[in-house]
Amino acid sequence: MDPSSAGSGGNSLAAVAGTDAQKRRVCYFYDTEVGNYYYGQGHPMKPHRVRMTHALLAHYGLLGRMQVLRPLRALDHDFCRFHSADYVAFLRTVTPETQLGRGRQLRRFNVGEDCPVFDGLYAYCQSYAGASISAAVMLNHGTHDIAINWSGGLHHAKKSEASGFCYVNDIVLAILELLKVHERVLYIDIDIHHGDGVEEAFYTTNRVMTVSFHKFGEYFPGTGDIRDIGYAEGKYYCLNVPLDDGIDDDSYQSIFKPIIGKVMEMYHPDAVVLQCGADSLSGDRLGCFNLSGKGHAECVKYMRSFNVPLLLLGGGGYTIRNVSRCWCYETGVAVGEELKEKLPYNEYYEYFGPEYSLYVSSSNMENRNTNKQLEEMKCKILENLSKVEHAPSVQFEERIPERKLPERDEDKEDPDRRPDPYFDRFLSARRRLKHSARSRNTGDTREYTETEAKDQHGKIPTTEHRGPEPMEEDLGSSKQAPPADANGMAINAPGNVKNEPESSPK
Repeated sequence: MDPSSAGSGGNSLAAVAGTDAQKRRVCYFYDTEVGNYYYGQGHPMKPHRVRMTHALLAHYGLLGRMQVLRPLRALDHDFCRFHSADYVAFLRTVTPETQLGRGRQLRRFNVGEDCPVFDGLYAYCQSYAGASISAAVMLNHGTHDIAINWSGGLHHAKKSEASGFCYVNDIVLAILELLKVHERVLYIDIDIHHGDGVEEAFYTTNRVMTVSFHKFGEYFPGTGDIRDIGYAEGKYYCLNVPLDDGIDDDSYQSIFKPIIGKVMEMYHPDAVVLQCGADSLSGDRLGCFNLSGKGHAECVKYMRSFNVPLLLLGGGGYTIRNVSRCWCYETGVAVGEELKEKLPYNEYYEYFGPEYSLYVSSSNMENRNTNKQLEEMKCKILENLSKVEHAPSVQFEERIPERKLPERDEDKEDPDRRPDPYFDRFLSARRRLKHSARSRNTGDTREYTETEAKDQHGKIPTTEHRGPEPMEEDLGSSKQAPPADANGMAINAPGNVKNEPESSPK
């Protein structure tokens, strides 16, 4: 089965920038094990929020509106496209048991309190980064209009160090993948924290424009001044929108839409990556903005309206009942479905009391962003944008994606060709899709097992490398199929996860 025909995603309508066609072909990446990873007692970052989001998607029936895929696990050579080899080797080998004897490396790579060593750390990085790379591959091949990975969006990680709960910068890796096919990529960050890791990675290039809307001042990471505009060829291709406490929906959109609208007009990106960090929502455990769920999702709706290939990623968000509701609502926006306010009963229903509503409300907190301040900032940013070389409206010459979907003719292969592990895993996944299609069409109930892939050193990885294969949700089921290995956990079995009250101190 060809990935473009798998699943139940809607068909794309004619692309007209600024208008909103009803349906999009959407693919969604989810690893059944992502909710098992645990940063530690009292740590605000909880991957379990992604499992909660998935449960809401299942019970709202949204999984039947998308192609649901298990991500490929990223390998060392994938990480090393951005990260240094010694940092990647450290992440792969460090464990809670061995970290005590590696104090110098822990300090060097900034691994410690905010970015702790926990069981399965490297597998966690492989999972969320692999999902973002796989999503970019799907957009490169034009099989989908929107790709979603709520486990990704970890925007603080640097080339050789962890930062702000982030170890591997999946966003940079996904953008690098998109740049194989797309001439210009626009990155937009609506997390309350500045997207410093992504900005730093592309600060001197005009092939990626970064735009970050964030809290600025005495606030982590302390970067993102409006005067930071890029350097060398990247000058004016970096935009920072520093905001103050309490910004609400109306104020946010009064600056978001004019700036992004002008960016789309001047830069004319071939693909857009939108980091949807949910710590900019009202009531976030670590945040201080006052956006409602609908106000946050308005950014997704606006970017969807341009009908440009769109990658939606997660990010921050530490009041997990709000995060999961927000990302569920935004998934509905992506597929073009209006969701009912009353939450359907689900495995985590008690998290959402007492209102049991899909909508995250804003509060009456003070908005310290005055209209005058916002207007002055908008004018300054638009002035900088006017200095950007206007991109031509014609599309550049189409490039063939390096990571191909079609099967190759093994009889004509060059025996001296350097193997591409990612290609081999993707090809294996494609074959499984075809086997799955045949078995459904013929009533064959045999199970097809995945051939183990070797890493770049020729060794069998200890973690399973799942290809982007359809999950049970592709068939319209509202329940998650159990993972293939005994250590996995189905969506309806939350008992293996350590849950703590959200009011726990950091």
